[in-house]
Amino acid sequence: MSRTVLVTSRSFSSGSLDLVGRLVDAGLTVARGPANHDIDALSADLGSAAAWIAGTGPVTAGHLALAPHLRVVARYGVGVDAVDLAAAAGSGVVVTNTPGANSDSVAEHAVGLLFAAARGTAAGDRRVRAGDWSVSRGRQVAGSLVGVVGFGRIGRGSCERLRALGCRVLVHDPYVSSAEVASAACESATIERICRDAEMVLLHAPGGNVLVDERWLTRCRPGQIIVNTARADLVDEAALAQALRDGGVLAYAADTLATESAGAGTSPLLAEDIADRVVVTPHLGAQTVEAVDRMGSMAVDEVLAVLQGRAPSFPVLPPGGPE
Repeated sequence: MSRTVLVTSRSFSSGSLDLVGRLVDAGLTVARGPANHDIDALSADLGSAAAWIAGTGPVTAGHLALAPHLRVVARYGVGVDAVDLAAAAGSGVVVTNTPGANSDSVAEHAVGLLFAAARGTAAGDRRVRAGDWSVSRGRQVAGSLVGVVGFGRIGRGSCERLRALGCRVLVHDPYVSSAEVASAACESATIERICRDAEMVLLHAPGGNVLVDERWLTRCRPGQIIVNTARADLVDEAALAQALRDGGVLAYAADTLATESAGAGTSPLLAEDIADRVVVTPHLGAQTVEAVDRMGSMAVDEVLAVLQGRAPSFPVLPPGGPE
């Protein structure tokens, strides 16, 4: 029986816990592979892998066809949109994830990016380093009307932090009841109302649909600040770059861009003429020691459970799978 665990998450076991050692102590061999899941680079390790601790790269039917001994794909994180769940089910491969492991870290980063965008923090730093101590006037977050799109664990964490700042928070999530939103001292709202009325907007929705498009940008509250720590495809980057130039949007902050997954090219949001109003970080929202330890520990728990014949705690079912 294969005893190899393929790991393609860059940050796995890089926190305070020796999670590689935990796998080795369980009698397993750990093989490392590229985070982009290049199928040619992974082919040899997939051929011998019993388990795969997978990062954000795609897990396709092609990958699974090369892994005859694979029993579990433990997604290191919560998103499984890059995993072909139907193909995994058809191959008898269990898919798991790590819900809640990085929620606080990402929510903190989202609110941190909101402050950075509202106050022009990164632009101020660049000016001082160039010997320019001139000031620009920012916006105060406390007391603002903030829209939060998506009320999952991360969205709720952002709402808690915004409410602690005295913000009035509008929430849009079609899968959450108004009563549940109200229990968090927030107010349910349509996406149109958030677009029209919110001074600041945090995007915590799943990807797959563009939210901030030309229509949004022509109807949104003038001077709106937008923060995206979710998915790059929630935003039409070219249209948003133009709105920043025109002044319709005051600032944008993000933890991802479309070019991150494309692997090449330059986003319109990185243009020099709007650099003072755009803050971008390299998908580091979940990169805290605490979150890395939690994600890694949960992924290891799932791998050991499946390989030892026990039920995993956080299985992910394919679309249309049993309840």
